[in-house]
Amino acid sequence: MAKLPEKIAVVTGAGSGIGQAIALELAREGCTVALCGRRIEPLQETARAIEALGRTTHVGSVDVSRGDDVQRFIDEVVQRFGRLDLLVNNAGITRDNLLIRMTEAQWDEVLATNLKGAFLFSKAAARPMMKQRSGCLIQITSIIGLIGNAGQCNYAASKAGLIALTQSMAKELASRNIRVNAVAPGFIVSQMTDALPDALRDKMLAEIPLARFGTGADIAKAVVFLASDDASYVTGQVLSVNGGMTM
Repeated sequence: MAKLPEKIAVVTGAGSGIGQAIALELAREGCTVALCGRRIEPLQETARAIEALGRTTHVGSVDVSRGDDVQRFIDEVVQRFGRLDLLVNNAGITRDNLLIRMTEAQWDEVLATNLKGAFLFSKAAARPMMKQRSGCLIQITSIIGLIGNAGQCNYAASKAGLIALTQSMAKELASRNIRVNAVAPGFIVSQMTDALPDALRDKMLAEIPLARFGTGADIAKAVVFLASDDASYVTGQVLSVNGGMTM
């Protein structure tokens, strides 16, 4: 039995990786899923996979750091489907460098996409949810937002900011029956981890008590839980999905 029957969901950064896995899992659980990102071609690939599951989708090219782009997309979704039940803020980028070498542009680009984008989408999505007096916002943060990482001051700051944003929004929106939570992935299987030298992979795996990298499906199932009625009394929380790294 589907856990999210007939829910209307938006997933940002849904063209690949974790975002794509989340979008597909939401569709399997009964959602109509609206997909957005900067590049339309990967989004269309995700949309075709969702349609193959028998679910409806909506695709839009959006720069998440631009408020007019974000509002236009949310308005399209609400106008087409009549409501909005779930927003998953997954869009994110990295521009790694050591602090003393990091440029203002590298800092600004990461914060604009990872943190400002989540703020803009949450603000736009909260309006129809407040009218409905129901809804769910889920931020995809990162283990790096909890423990930091050398060479990723910008990324760590953006992901830590998402946690504070989650907790503050949860307090503001609870009275309207809108829950706000975050998922913090650990090391997830990706093209990056596949390309790592064996010695570095072994070092990373040694830090994970479960002795494996996570998968997009691991994160997607955590999102489904937080979006479902199984988590109806959960808000303002960070669900760490990292194989035990932050125990």
